[in-house]
Amino acid sequence: MEKLIEILEGLNPEVDYKTCEDLVDGRHLDSLTILALISEIEENFDVMIPTVEIIPDNFNSAKKIWKLIERLEDDN
Repeated sequence: MEKLIEILEGLNPEVDYKTCEDLVDGRHLDSLTILALISEIEENFDVMIPTVEIIPDNFNSAKKIWKLIERLEDDN
């Protein structure tokens, strides 16, 4: 999870990713940032994020993003 936090902080260092629960709903992550985040996740965690998984709920907190990554890793 620390690597994910590093990636998120690299995209927008002004957010406390350990506690924030509204990254998308609170507009901390916009669509372009999410695309960059997906690219970083796929590269760093060796997973592919299917289009059907790119929904606000999966990206609203670092915890939810991490759960998505873990689920995708388990599917590999």
